[in-house]
Amino acid sequence: MNPTPARPGHRVDGLRDREIETLDEFDEVLSALDTPSLPRTPEAAGTGATHLRVQAVDLTDRTDVLLGLDGAGAVFLGCPMAPEAAAHLRASGALVFPPVPGLPFDPYRGFVYTPDELFASLDQGYEGTPDALTYDWFQRTRTNGDIFASMLRSIHDDAVSDALDELLVGKRVVGVMGGHAMARGTEEYAGAARLGRELARAGLTVATGGGPGAMEAANLGAYAAPFDDGMLTEALRILAKAPSFRPSVADWARAAFEVRERWPDGGVSVGVPTWFYGHEPPNAFAAHIAKYFANALREDGLLARSTAGVVFLPGAAGTVQEIFDNATPNHYESRGEPTPMVLVNRRHWTEELPAWPLLQALARGRSMEARIALVDRIEQAPDVLKHL
Repeated sequence: MNPTPARPGHRVDGLRDREIETLDEFDEVLSALDTPSLPRTPEAAGTGATHLRVQAVDLTDRTDVLLGLDGAGAVFLGCPMAPEAAAHLRASGALVFPPVPGLPFDPYRGFVYTPDELFASLDQGYEGTPDALTYDWFQRTRTNGDIFASMLRSIHDDAVSDALDELLVGKRVVGVMGGHAMARGTEEYAGAARLGRELARAGLTVATGGGPGAMEAANLGAYAAPFDDGMLTEALRILAKAPSFRPSVADWARAAFEVRERWPDGGVSVGVPTWFYGHEPPNAFAAHIAKYFANALREDGLLARSTAGVVFLPGAAGTVQEIFDNATPNHYESRGEPTPMVLVNRRHWTEELPAWPLLQALARGRSMEARIALVDRIEQAPDVLKHL
């Protein structure tokens, strides 16, 4: 599944080598194939479903079509279908991976998550949401040595990576990294939100670790970008009623959805959180949420996709790790030309957690030396980023 290099329509070679992730796509492609059940085009006469990848599409109402399909070379990933259709496809040479019952997540999903999806049933408490139920499943299976559970986690994370790659094709992505401890209602949180807003207004796609604190603030800022400046001021006031996800994730999340309901159709940004840190819920301001089980895969993927650079706000161990995860490919130029890195808050990064002197030492005499910067205030970061 990962990666498919050409996203538009998922086409790689005409009708072949195509990922199908919706029922409409399935009908479009099958209408061009040589099936007795649907109209066909002359150019597709005689072809079968070779190399089609049908991903998490409910095909229970397409039994007649499937029974008329030569499935040789096709792959069906987690697609509900009638037993006779599955038997026919297998007999004709297709690989059919059935849905896995009893899971709180779909390992074969074709798209990244949305806040509404992860927080469904929030009105009845956070514990019953898909996000919380998936974390509970992860906690039960992460250390029990069950190869089936670990395989499901790997398949899920690969599907999420594939969906994220497709989502970001052609976009200039800037990462904003920072700790989860930054509380709503503080000036630091407001500054991070203004940063996200300015980056989004500059035409960049803001991507964060997708959690609370500085991550939420940057996603909030991107959400606020289409509105007048007063919207963000009022949104910050509403959010300050629930400063942290502790002690109540439900209250914290409901405040975010109150903002979203009052100002629908906000700006689009990306969050890339993980169930590895399950005590941290995802924030509701990232329109697209690529949530992973494997934290290492999530961190490396987020940084690798931040092609327009990364801004590092004050944080603790996780943010320090992200700085040097990003510095390593820049140091060796393993991904090509180094990407910009801007660290915010001189005192934090030189005294409290002195990552800046080490970053400078790593960069000395290399191409990345001209692409790193340390600034005192969040407001300085966008302009510095543009000139690196």
